[in-house]
Amino acid sequence: MEFGLSEEQRLLQASLSGYLNEHASLDRVRRFADNTTDKANKTEARARDIEQGLAELGVPALMIDEAHGGVGLGTLDACVVAEALGYSVTPAPFVANAVIAPLALRLAGSEAQRREWLPKLASGELVIGAALAESAGARVGAGVTASRGKLTGKSLFVLDFEADVYLVGDVAGGLTLVSKDASGLTRRRLETVDRTRPIGELVFDKTNAEPLPGASRTIVRTLLDHGRVMLAADTLGAAQAMLDKAVAYAKEREQFGRAIASFQAVKHMCAEMAAQLEPTRAFAWYAAHALDETSQDAHLTACHLKAHVSEVGGFVAKTATEVHGGMGFTDLLGLHYWFKRIGFNRQMLGSPERLREEAARQFQ
Repeated sequence: MEFGLSEEQRLLQASLSGYLNEHASLDRVRRFADNTTDKANKTEARARDIEQGLAELGVPALMIDEAHGGVGLGTLDACVVAEALGYSVTPAPFVANAVIAPLALRLAGSEAQRREWLPKLASGELVIGAALAESAGARVGAGVTASRGKLTGKSLFVLDFEADVYLVGDVAGGLTLVSKDASGLTRRRLETVDRTRPIGELVFDKTNAEPLPGASRTIVRTLLDHGRVMLAADTLGAAQAMLDKAVAYAKEREQFGRAIASFQAVKHMCAEMAAQLEPTRAFAWYAAHALDETSQDAHLTACHLKAHVSEVGGFVAKTATEVHGGMGFTDLLGLHYWFKRIGFNRQMLGSPERLREEAARQFQ
């Protein structure tokens, strides 16, 4: 029995991390977050250079079967990728486009829909966003209804918002695909704390949509659980990056003629971060494995994972910033990109409080 990553998964992790270190540097992330290009202050809705590189590495094809042009890997492999993307606060679509959308087409789409959409996803030809936030928790004024192939209503906090097509969940547990150019669709980008990933709002006014015939509330819950595990892995990567930066800074920064890493208080802060963060990695791997094996405790594990990692990530983000002292609040170091990404992940697809309540309902 294996209790760690396989050799192939470690190679995937290493190759992706190498690419991101070179092509998704802090300067590149900052340029995207500031919403400008190198040349003339033009807005940059998508980091297409990074998207193309990830497509060449097979990231969008990760969970698509080989018959439709994909790699045919599983949720655990996607979890490894999500952690690497979080470590570099990568400004590229992943959770919706590479995990939720392919899974939705596989579980609920017709064979014709799979033939049409999956090869395009695998090649990076198009991006599919996911409008499922209301399925994870009701919001005032939001919610989508479907009737006779048309959608009406509003969906907030759409993942991978700068997309060509959207996967939309309705209040009845249905799933539909909607083109970004569909008549009656209004799109608006939302300002969130996390500027490394585009998030938006969709408003539907009798908008034509393509239903996925096999959709159900059970499948929507499965999609949400996969999204939660990916967000948790992303938080794990971002928190690990903040811990690594805190340790490196403590070794370099000197006070009273000594590196602050030699001070017992700073040692304790770094040790506590590591002690809380390291066990979450095995937790994330198990949650992904449970989803791959359709285990009975998969939903429960996904809920508890995201709830726990959200809180550990918040602790690491706060403590790592404190280790840096006043420098931790400056844009020069850019710690706030990781800090805010962790904060956004905490709330998306369910806060810790919401997820623990959802988990508890299983035992009623």
